[in-house]
Amino acid sequence: MSKVCEITGKRAMFGNNVSFSVNKTRRRFNVNLSKKRFYIPEEDRWVTLKVSAKALKSINKKGISAVLKEAKGKGILR
Repeated sequence: MSKVCEITGKRAMFGNNVSFSVNKTRRRFNVNLSKKRFYIPEEDRWVTLKVSAKALKSINKKGISAVLKEAKGKGILR
């Protein structure tokens, strides 16, 4: 299972660890993901999504139906 948000499409970024002596080694910045169940009243069903913290905030603000419709419009969600 990959570490990708199903709503926003956010995924891990890569960068460098920089030591005091300015040696650089590769590291990765993972996304703050959580698995969450949402109820969609229009379809009368529950869906389980792996969402980032930012997506969770936008779902709380706009509602799950509006956010899913937006994601489908952008082509992130099928």
